[in-house]
Amino acid sequence: MPVPIFSTGIVWLKGEGPRSDIVMSSRVRLARNFAGFPFVNRCKRTDRSQVLDLAKRHLLDLQLSPQLLWIELIGLPQLERSLLVERHLISTQHSKGEEPRAVAVSTPDETLSIMVNEEDHLRIQVIRSGLALSEAFEQIDAIDDRIEDRIDFAYSPRFGYLTACPTNVGTGIRVSVMLHLPGLRITGEIEKVKRAAESMCLAVRGFYGEGSEAVGDFFQLSNQTTLGKSERAVLQDFEHRIIPKIIEYERLARRSLMEKRRHILEDQVFRALGTLRYARQLKADEALQLLSLARLGVHCGLLPDVNPSTINELILLVQSAHLQKAIRREIDQAERRIERARLVRSRIGAPQT
Repeated sequence: MPVPIFSTGIVWLKGEGPRSDIVMSSRVRLARNFAGFPFVNRCKRTDRSQVLDLAKRHLLDLQLSPQLLWIELIGLPQLERSLLVERHLISTQHSKGEEPRAVAVSTPDETLSIMVNEEDHLRIQVIRSGLALSEAFEQIDAIDDRIEDRIDFAYSPRFGYLTACPTNVGTGIRVSVMLHLPGLRITGEIEKVKRAAESMCLAVRGFYGEGSEAVGDFFQLSNQTTLGKSERAVLQDFEHRIIPKIIEYERLARRSLMEKRRHILEDQVFRALGTLRYARQLKADEALQLLSLARLGVHCGLLPDVNPSTINELILLVQSAHLQKAIRREIDQAERRIERARLVRSRIGAPQT
């Protein structure tokens, strides 16, 4: 059954959160496993089915959001699965295979999603706009408590919550932010920042997390270990020490571009805007890079007539599954390039004179 088309006005795309000019979104994720069942990678199909049934019964009964949509992936067409990946509701890994698996999504805001039978029995995720990790944690902590009132999780007094991957053992928490860092890329400082982050045992990934490459100057930064630290210690370190420092570096890079290389910055931004407004064909990566430059231009005050939320929405809508969902049919790569350019022109076309 096709996935119902979601509203494009999802919370994390609005660009209304704190420091949203650089931090596109904040995400907190908890990994949990059911006591009495093997980890997913050792589960028989019957075990996975039991986990799925148990999760469905309790998650829907708990009414974790005003409207929680339950989507089973078995038999779901690849286009629908790709749509969920593009919306950051499931991982690429979760979209593959035909074993019993599902995702529960809060609609219409899509702030909450719970993957069932991914790497762990439950992967609970809350995502917010801007730098809002504390708010995301408070929401997910309350949800976790409610679920644990119903379901016994695999837990060790010595090690904490038990997970399939050793790096998640302990609190099972993973905090991450989606950063837009075009200034650091243009000034040639991005590799230095990435190396510094990795030296602090942070994972630096692309737009879709693990296994993906950075496109459009978007980078996902997350913690890698949870053992020996409390949830709040992980959160505080990330939100108040690590991320503000990277934000400061990006602001300095943007300021340097505006003060010392403004003509170069303006040329790149306005070339990007011109292509977005008039191109007849756009590749996906090309569109994301152009939108990245337009987004930089908006937040540097160079494009006052362009709405930043429109740019944010287009970053999602130009992707392949969304394009095909919008026109209600599957199309080949050549036609996608034409439709992508048409969509962008309709949303960010030249102002009427």
